[in-house]
Amino acid sequence: MTSSTHPPALSLFGHPYSVLAPVTGGKRQLSAEGRRPGTALVWRLDRGAHDHDTPVVRDRPGGLPLVVILPRFGGPASHPGLGGVVDSVRPCAVLPYHPDPDPDDLCAVLRRPPEDLAVEITDYVAWRGLRLDRETVHLVRRIVGLSSDLRSISALSRSLYMSRRALGRRFVARGLPVPSHWLHFARLLRVAIRLQNSDDSVLSVGYELGYPDAFSLSNQMVRLTGYRPSEARAFLGWEWLLEAWLRKEADQGSLAPDLSQDLHTETTSPGDAGSAPILGRVAEARPSALRPQGDPERAAG
Repeated sequence: MTSSTHPPALSLFGHPYSVLAPVTGGKRQLSAEGRRPGTALVWRLDRGAHDHDTPVVRDRPGGLPLVVILPRFGGPASHPGLGGVVDSVRPCAVLPYHPDPDPDDLCAVLRRPPEDLAVEITDYVAWRGLRLDRETVHLVRRIVGLSSDLRSISALSRSLYMSRRALGRRFVARGLPVPSHWLHFARLLRVAIRLQNSDDSVLSVGYELGYPDAFSLSNQMVRLTGYRPSEARAFLGWEWLLEAWLRKEADQGSLAPDLSQDLHTETTSPGDAGSAPILGRVAEARPSALRPQGDPERAAG
């Protein structure tokens, strides 16, 4: 653990979740090390807002959640302007001051289920630069909300009072993954969160969330994200898994190139930054055109 006498303002906290690694190389270090699944950025504000660190934090790689630790002697109200700084960098958690954060406490923060998964997902994709109009935001939130109970695109379409084709065309016209992918990924994300917060087997968690067996669950998670359920349990948090899915969709041409530009510029190839193969499964995303909007199979979701 780093010294509590002169703690770094920025640290990376990742698997196997035993120590905080100081960030001394700014954006370059975050670009090299911050994309490893399950890694979080910890920002200590003990000496104020650290203006020189704000751009580094704000421009951090996708999939890297932020944990802010407030200064000593009071919260943001006692530090003028700090509240606005914190809000602007989209933290996943804001913790009270502690000179030496406990790894177990940070793990608990990372594995904590979102209060509203649907809102968190749409907020994240907006933060990543995917421009969603209000109607699409509403539809995505409805799909994510219904993913706790529904298993098929047919059932989803009925619940939304839209035909499969009309629903699919709406998403394709906006350069977004088809509704069935949103539905199935949201189900997988619920599985990952459940696995991280219980000791239940993959089989029992999958069965609870509508999967017939562990093989079907694992096969679909690998197909959509590149990761297995065991990895989704080991690497804490959910933003990295959402990022992996978005990059898969971009790589397959299911995201319009203008929407996925940020994903392309930030993606690393397997093995970059000295990561182990298990940490580098997502291949480099390649800009590609969407399929024609009249494609019946794609438009049907």
